[in-house]
Order: sequence, then C-alpha cells, then structure tokens
Amino acid sequence: MKRVIVLGGYGGFGARLSRRLAADGWAVLVAGRDRAAAARLAEDLPNAAALAVDRNGDLGPVLEAHRPFLLIDAAGPFQGSGYHVAEACIARGVHYVDLADARDFVCGVGRLDAAARAAGVVVVSGGSSVPALSGAVIAELARDMERVCSVEMSISASNRATAGASVAAAILSYVGKPVRLWRSGRWRQETGWHRLRRQDYAVAGRPPIRRLVALADVPDHDIVPASLPGRPASIFRAGPEFSFQLLTLWLLSWPVKWGWLGSLSRFARWLLPLQKLSARFGTDRSAMVIEVKGFFEGAPVLRRWTLIAENGDGPEIPTIAAHVAADAIAAGRLAPGARPAAGEMSLAQFAPHFERLALHSAIESLPYVPLYHRVIGAAYGTMPQPVRDMHDLVGDAGAAGWGRVRRGRSRLARLVCAVMRFPPEGEHDLHVSFEERDGVECWTRDFSGHVFSSELSQSGARLVERFGPMRFSFDLPVDASGLAMVMRGWSVFGLPMPLALAPRSTAREWAEGEDFCFDVPIGLPVIGEVVHYSGRLRRL
Repeated sequence: MKRVIVLGGYGGFGARLSRRLAADGWAVLVAGRDRAAAARLAEDLPNAAALAVDRNGDLGPVLEAHRPFLLIDAAGPFQGSGYHVAEACIARGVHYVDLADARDFVCGVGRLDAAARAAGVVVVSGGSSVPALSGAVIAELARDMERVCSVEMSISASNRATAGASVAAAILSYVGKPVRLWRSGRWRQETGWHRLRRQDYAVAGRPPIRRLVALADVPDHDIVPASLPGRPASIFRAGPEFSFQLLTLWLLSWPVKWGWLGSLSRFARWLLPLQKLSARFGTDRSAMVIEVKGFFEGAPVLRRWTLIAENGDGPEIPTIAAHVAADAIAAGRLAPGARPAAGEMSLAQFAPHFERLALHSAIESLPYVPLYHRVIGAAYGTMPQPVRDMHDLVGDAGAAGWGRVRRGRSRLARLVCAVMRFPPEGEHDLHVSFEERDGVECWTRDFSGHVFSSELSQSGARLVERFGPMRFSFDLPVDASGLAMVMRGWSVFGLPMPLALAPRSTAREWAEGEDFCFDVPIGLPVIGEVVHYSGRLRRL
C-alpha cells in the first residue's frame, strides 16, 4: 500500500481526491493547517490519517517523518507561487503532483527537470482539468492530423459546485489583466474575462447546455501552440452557470483594464460568500468542450469532444486527473523529470473513472468546406494555389506581407475613411488575421498598427461582407488567374439600398509566384475614390 500526502486534503478538491485515493487502496495522509478538519475527513476514510502541515512552511521534517511515496498539492493558490513544495519533494525522493492551472507556474516547472531526473523523482504540474485532461483530449482529437489550425476550449461549472478559495483567487488574478494568446500566426494581448460568447454543450441522450463564457488564462495557451503540428491558435474560456455572475465580473474587469485597479484579487474573500448565497439556485450540471480544427489527409475537419457532468459530479473532474497521474507514477509509466501534465496521460486512462460517475462524453468528427469554396463551388479548384491557400480557412490563420494605401482627395472621402477606420496613405507592413467560426470568417487587417475588420459569410450563391451595419453581397467569378468580387447588392441596418448608390468596388485576387496579391478600389457616387489598397501576402 503506497502512502500519499494530500496537501489541502480536506478542501473542495482535496477532499474529493482524498476520498478517491483512499477508496482505491492508497494510504492517505489528509494534510493541511487545520488538523481538526483533516481529522474529521480522515475518520470517514479507510487507510487515512490526519496531518497538520503548513504548505508555506518547511516540509522537510514532515516528509522525513512520514516517508510518503507521493505528495499531491491540492491547496494552492498557485498564481505567483514558488516551487518550494516540489523542491522539498525532490530533495527527499518523493514524487510530486499538483492541481495547478496557473499558466506561469505550470509552464515554468521544467526548471526543476534536471534536479528531478537526478533524484529519480517524477514531478508533474497541472494534474487537473487543464492541462492534464485537456491535453489528453487534444492529443486524441489531433491524432493523425497533419496540420492543426485551432484549439478552442471552455468549461462551465454548476452553480451548486462552490469554488474553493484558491479557485476564487485564480479567477480574480486575471480578470481585466492582459492575457497573451497565440492567434493568427503571432502573439497578441487580449483581456482576461473578455471575448464573451455563448457556448453550446451537447451530448446525445442528455439535455443540452448553453451558457455564457469568457476568456480565462490557462497553461494550454502556451502548451498547445508549442506541441502540435501547424502551431495552432488556442483559446480557453470559462464561465459560471448564471450569466449575471459572469457579466458582473466582466463589468468589474474594466477598472482593472483601464489601470484604475491593480487587480481584483483583493476581493477574493467576498467571492465565495456571494457565490454561496446563490448556491441553492441553478442546477447540478457542469460541462466542458474542446474543439480541434485542422487538416486530415488534406481535407479540413472539425473534431469536438464534449463532457456533461450530472448530479454534482463536475468538481470530481480535476481530481480524476490527479488520480490518473498518481496511478501512472505508481505503475512506473512516467519517467523521472519535471514537466507539465499535458501529454502525460491518455484519454483512455480517464474513461474508467468517468464510468463510475454521472459523466457523459462524446466525440464528433465533422468535415468542413471553407467559405469561399462553398460559394464558388467546383470552379474553386481552377484558381492558382496561393489564392486557394489564402481561402482554405478552417479555425484560425494568419498572413503577412506589405500593403499600399491611397486615399481619396476630397474632404468627404477623407471623412468616410476616418469613419470606416481605413489606414493612412502610404506603404505599410501588413498582417491579416483570419478567424472562422460556424462558417463565418472575420478578417482583421493590420496596416502598420492601423486595424480594421470585416465579417464574411454566405447568402445563397453569394459572398456577404459586413462592415458594421453595412452588408455588401458579391458574385465571385473565377478563372485560372484568380478571382474577382463583383458587387450585386447592399443594405444598411438590414434595409436594402439601391445598387446605384452602392460603393464602386471590383476587388481582384491573383498569384505572383508564391505570393497572394490583391487590389481593392473603393469609391462612392458623387464623392469618387474613397480608398484604394493593394499588396501581397503569404500565409504564416
């Protein structure tokens, strides 16, 4: 019987983990600063005992006295924490796992790798829903893809699943703060708890779930681009059951973003009491979804894994990851060394644990036809390869090159340019971000820091491009040289407008060598030329 110390072993996740390990035959030392709380839990478990331990203190004497095979840190918070617990374990030859989901902490654990290898100790950080479970799912979904374009993840917790203090501190640490994301072939800054969207969670035979989620920072934002072919974009969102809870934090994020508040972390002690006030409302259903888009045998494909937890079993999910890691170390399946948990366990290793709980999961694999291919049809294949490469968009992509801008000379033309946020006249370094979701593409053009966006979709046999309240529909005639965009109609706030009053524009796309070239003139009746931009790009 192997002995394991569970730090924070009577807390929200720690207690669940202690119960799981004790039921699985581990000798569990339930550890924490409150020995009475540890003892109350240990009394109800087989092969368990209580241990008074201060996570922030000197753990050396405790490890020397009890000689555990493994220590699992379920206490946290890990944001801003050092590695003193893992270092103490390495020094005493004790294997180590934690439930951290703090990006810097998990991704930085490799600094202990040499010491862990020398001591013959396994150090695994992130034995939780992310990046352990998410990494296992992503590896399964991306298996045999020659190129992965994007990975999107989200988790929504039941309102009855009361978060612990460390979870509350983790959430508030990034609300309104910069979050670095790899998107469209480059790193860029987003804002924590922004990028809101409605997320659907659906598993056959279970009632679907639809909830609001927002950007949360996790280790996967570094791990995914570095570990998958194609260096895909990644984004993780999270949200509570009730939208008003998420929106409250979103509103509070703005003073942090604007620099009026340094952080919301100081309010962590209020988050739990407020959450507990509403805990009796809502459901006991939690959910998680991971969607991977890429290319398999040259064709675009979307693969999605969805998990719905019933009967309040959602909070068990992070503890399953730590349990699987513990069993893998005990079985000698993990080599000594220090690293993040992503990729260390397979999805199949989670399956037996899911089956014992009210956890229902499913994997879908769906073919995908990119927007321009759908609109153009069979003639799409006649275009030159660089033009097709630019429009073979699934998930996320980026392109870089240069552009030239000429503005109209009249005052009205310049006013229109200012309103539409067209870039200034001259030559520019150009980056274009492409983001696709549910068949709709968002193109964001960055001319030397001057950014403007449009959204493209399909309406019947035509392409529709939206700039704010204005929508323009185009035919896309193609030939061996490339394609043109011929305007056939437009509307403002959904009201059809006379074609005679439409902007004058026939955009062209063609190839020169490996470059994608474009030319977009835009003019208006009476006003004349408004802006004319052209250039060349290559996919990143």
